[in-house]
Amino acid sequence: MTTELEELGTVTLLDVRTPAARAEIGEWPDLSDATTRAVLTADAVKALPRLQSRWKLTVDQMCGLLGALPASTWYSWRKNPPADLGEDRLTRISLLLGIYTALHVLHPGELADEWVLLPNNNPVFNGHTPVDTMMRGGIPAMLAVRALLDGRRGGL
Repeated sequence: MTTELEELGTVTLLDVRTPAARAEIGEWPDLSDATTRAVLTADAVKALPRLQSRWKLTVDQMCGLLGALPASTWYSWRKNPPADLGEDRLTRISLLLGIYTALHVLHPGELADEWVLLPNNNPVFNGHTPVDTMMRGGIPAMLAVRALLDGRRGGL
């Protein structure tokens, strides 16, 4: 297990400062299994506030990335974490953390965390920020961003 960033070529549910569970590409966890979801949920709930802080996202942005999560639910998770985030939210979180990891491989320093809030002229973003694009486009947009970054770093 590693701490800050996972090795290249992994899909990760990672807490940006503590060890995390990981699955090699091609070994996506079985999210239909309640036990697997429960284990991944615990790691994801710990990672999300750190990701929000590193990317300097508002609560509305974070909730939008999580699939229109109500802000009240976001705040309640700090006191009463959910036992199971479900397949959709775990998929979103895994993609976001994979994007975080890819950015830290591609961009040294502060740019890795600032990138998601910078307007981008790549056709994937059409002049919008990556966060806005992913909020509007959901999982398909997150997959496109992840594929773009993986392609840039010589991944998949």
